[in-house]
Amino acid sequence: MLKSHNLKVLGVTAALSMLISATNVAGAVAIIKIDGSSTVYPVTEAVAEEFQKSKKDAIKVTVGISGTSGGFKKLCRGEIDIANASRPILNEEMKECNKHGTKFIELPVAYDALTVVINPQNNWVNSMTVAELKKMWEPIAQGKITNWNQINPAWPNASLKLFGPDSDSGTFDFFTEVIVGKAKSSRLDFTASDDDKLLVQGVSGDKNAIGYFGYGYYAENTKKLKAVPIRTEESKPHVLPSLETVKNSTYRPLSRPIFIYVSAKAAQKPEVKEFIEFYLKQAPNLVEEVKYIPLPDAAYKLALNNFTKGKTGSGFGGKSHVDIDFSGIAEVGVTDEVLMKREGRVFPSP
Repeated sequence: MLKSHNLKVLGVTAALSMLISATNVAGAVAIIKIDGSSTVYPVTEAVAEEFQKSKKDAIKVTVGISGTSGGFKKLCRGEIDIANASRPILNEEMKECNKHGTKFIELPVAYDALTVVINPQNNWVNSMTVAELKKMWEPIAQGKITNWNQINPAWPNASLKLFGPDSDSGTFDFFTEVIVGKAKSSRLDFTASDDDKLLVQGVSGDKNAIGYFGYGYYAENTKKLKAVPIRTEESKPHVLPSLETVKNSTYRPLSRPIFIYVSAKAAQKPEVKEFIEFYLKQAPNLVEEVKYIPLPDAAYKLALNNFTKGKTGSGFGGKSHVDIDFSGIAEVGVTDEVLMKREGRVFPSP
């Protein structure tokens, strides 16, 4: 009799356990993992917050900051669903993804104006040329170009304090390629950080400081920082970064598209599919809210079409910088929409 009772208790316990387990599965929170660029972070974080409001805790979106390079590493290894990137994916990163059997969908989500900033007390810099920036940041400047007057004799004999993104940053890759002439080619004796807020603090706290990062971080801190107008040559007019100068392609060469890259495998998950559709439909409004520049409406529709079709690979040739004319006519003969439509998109073999 006792044995029969014990069996009944065990049976009830097992049934309760199965019921609790089934309830937990039914009420489980789906998690979407995102990591990568600090520049793209404000855009994706804003989208994630709005998305989660409508999901009532059924879906949780986590957004980390490990830099563009760090995000691509995690995406290739299958550790995250989506990578934020402030530059296109590079050839070596595509090969790494291939090695792990990871395919991705490339989705431009906004334009950014990489911004050179100085302290508001700096009263000697009215503009800078690309050549002056190169002289300041190129590798041979390390330990040699240490004062402002070494860049321009009209500037004071004051210590030059440099702040910039670390080497895992896509902003670092982009800046060094367009200013110095080669990605990752930079002097190393500067204060580097993967946290743009720390760079803001560094420049705003030192009269002799200069740094660079995405436009959104400058726009949020205009009382603490002063943007430097850029000239491509001495004879050219200087141009400040703004929504207008990016759209009309006069802010060169520091305008760029920024991206999210979605794992093709993760894109099959209902929660990821729903999130990306929400992202691309809400981006025009949310991008402006966080002080970035929205893509044309047609570009978002094209990106959504690429995602729906599962179009993998990159249209940017494995380079960290492609010279795009945002008004529609590119100096290299390619518009951003042509790049997004391009068939036979680059996806090199391992």
